[in-house]
Amino acid sequence: MNLLIHDLDEKRWEEVKSEYEGWNIVSDNGQIRPCSGCFSCWNKTPGECIIKDGYQNMGYLIHHSEEVVVISRCTYGGFSGFVKNVFDRCLGYVLPQFEVVNGESHHQKRYAEDKPFTFIFYGNNLSEDDKKKAERYVKAVCTNIRGYVKNVEFREDKEERKINPRTGNCSSKTVILNASMRYSTGNSFVFSEKLKALLEGKTETYNLCRYLNDLPSLVGNLSGCDRLVICTPLYVDGLPSQLIRLFECFEKEYRGSEKKVYLLANMGLYESRQLVNLFNAVKQWCKVMNFEYGGGLGISAGELLGVLIQKLPFEAGTCRNAYNGIRHLAETVNKKKVQSDEFAEPNAFPRSLYIGIANTNWRIIAKRNGIRPSDLYRKL
Repeated sequence: MNLLIHDLDEKRWEEVKSEYEGWNIVSDNGQIRPCSGCFSCWNKTPGECIIKDGYQNMGYLIHHSEEVVVISRCTYGGFSGFVKNVFDRCLGYVLPQFEVVNGESHHQKRYAEDKPFTFIFYGNNLSEDDKKKAERYVKAVCTNIRGYVKNVEFREDKEERKINPRTGNCSSKTVILNASMRYSTGNSFVFSEKLKALLEGKTETYNLCRYLNDLPSLVGNLSGCDRLVICTPLYVDGLPSQLIRLFECFEKEYRGSEKKVYLLANMGLYESRQLVNLFNAVKQWCKVMNFEYGGGLGISAGELLGVLIQKLPFEAGTCRNAYNGIRHLAETVNKKKVQSDEFAEPNAFPRSLYIGIANTNWRIIAKRNGIRPSDLYRKL
């Protein structure tokens, strides 16, 4: 049986549903919850999400499908908020352990298979650049979940999206948005606090996880600043779904003046270049909103650096590159300037050592949770 994941509304679905009779269908019933970043699908209930909302077995559905088809609005160069939410909840389809594939660190396969994926994007007046970015994004997604891209299609949407005009003024202040679901226990919070300590003037911090049921209120809180710093983890090669949903809400709700947007992103993979799709998504959103993108910093091996910077001198040793990047970003924000994107990897800490430590730690964590190391490789 094949699997279809889609974000079509009722009208659009009626037009195409006859093509997918007999398929497993995953659509938005309004109940899906964002990935909490708890890694339970790796170290507590291997292969299955611990959130029981009807979307906990996405890895199982993918594995037992002959082919996966994805239909999504092309949103900031990738998936819509709902479709991205589904992919964020697919983490258990792969293993927590790393290996090097084509010169990059990726998660190992849970299943000995190469699943074919077809992606169908729709949107208004998609440019060739939009299409190239979407193609690059889904290729990265399939590389990391260990499938392959069978086909990518683009279709013109007949219904034009209406974007609200933006008017009004912003006060001179910096707002930091922590987009991690892990709140103060996540690396996004740790890095944002290091940045905040270097910022001048009035600074406020908001945590996206506290506004999931009231995104318009958060949009209102973020609207009054002239500088917005987005601190976010990488989820499945892009923005986490909760942040995409916030960006989508901004399009509908925001009526304010232009602002500068800065980015502080982190991920668990070793090569910082794997953050490029996330950076592109934020730039695409800024373009839609008529905001000025002020540049950003991408930090790789975040699970390592997020721990070390709390225990060791931040400006020295393994954390030196991250420290220099955060200091430079703070200077740029303080001066309301624009900088080129920078990327920071662990200083003098080889990839082989990072992967070896990470893979050992997953077995230790599993044992601590009462899971035999062999059960990490459980297949559903």
